[in-house]
Amino acid sequence: MKRPIINAVDLFCGAGGLTHGLEKAGINVVAGYDVEESCRFAYEHNNQAKFINQDVTKLQKDEIKAHLHGGDFTLLAGCAPCQPFSTYSRSTNSARQKDKRWGLLNSFGRLVSEVCPDFVTMENVPGLVSQPVFNDFLQQLTNAGYQYDYQIVFCPAYGMAQTRKRLMLLASREKNIQLPEPSHTPVQYVTVADVIADLPPLLAGQTLADDPLHQASTLSPINLKRIQASVPGGTWLDWPEDLRASCHRKDSGKTFPSVYGRMSWDKPSPTITTQCNGYGNGRFGHPEQDRAISLREAALLQSFPKSYQFSPREEKLSIGALAKMIGNAVPVRLGEMVGLSIKEALA
Repeated sequence: MKRPIINAVDLFCGAGGLTHGLEKAGINVVAGYDVEESCRFAYEHNNQAKFINQDVTKLQKDEIKAHLHGGDFTLLAGCAPCQPFSTYSRSTNSARQKDKRWGLLNSFGRLVSEVCPDFVTMENVPGLVSQPVFNDFLQQLTNAGYQYDYQIVFCPAYGMAQTRKRLMLLASREKNIQLPEPSHTPVQYVTVADVIADLPPLLAGQTLADDPLHQASTLSPINLKRIQASVPGGTWLDWPEDLRASCHRKDSGKTFPSVYGRMSWDKPSPTITTQCNGYGNGRFGHPEQDRAISLREAALLQSFPKSYQFSPREEKLSIGALAKMIGNAVPVRLGEMVGLSIKEALA
């Protein structure tokens, strides 16, 4: 039998994590939309899709329909920026409600209702489930004739080496569809060692000549001493008193042990964030080398392949800009999981 062609458009595509996973699963991603022009190279260089620098709130249905035309089935993906819904955000509820990004999910729902693709997928932080805007989105799906399945996915249970939890949703107009059951039990979890142990060693501030993405941030003299005093899986409580930050010496600071930590070789990594290049920003210390993880290591823990390029070799992007691109990405494996679930529904 001829395999059905599934044409897809990826809204809020970023550097292409979701698109790359969908393509690995055999989905034909035609175009990706994002307002961050800096993502263009990574998106187009590593994927077959076209990058379009455009605000999704101003996107019209006819443009999306033109991209989707010609497929046997269609998919619209919309992984809106998660910062307004994230538990990492320190802003108040009232301030977050005023964030313009809150309306992006409504814009996605509008486009779903107008375009009526065969399949819809969305990824976001677990905190979105408790927000009224999510219930509004589900009602939009119901009104448009979709049945859906969503759940909070624990990434190690699906073969990823980081303890990220994400809200995943799949919807279909005609086919019964559901997210797959976990593929890994705790004893089978992929570990940090499985993913990055074979990379060449680096010093803090060093870049590997053969792979510019394998670069590590510099460390101040005090932070170099701190990481030398750190143990895998430990905290700054393991340090001598004179190395501890003044804020951590206060009673209030003792409730924040998850910064300045080393990863453990034999466990999945913590959630890779946009600040994953900084040793003091979380548990991003390398398990044994005296540095934070490199950008390449962060990308691998996000399940990007080793060959994935995020910028041209001749163009020097800041390490912070690249970390933001990697940390904001949908893990490739999640995209592949979505694509395989759609193909399973069609089968």
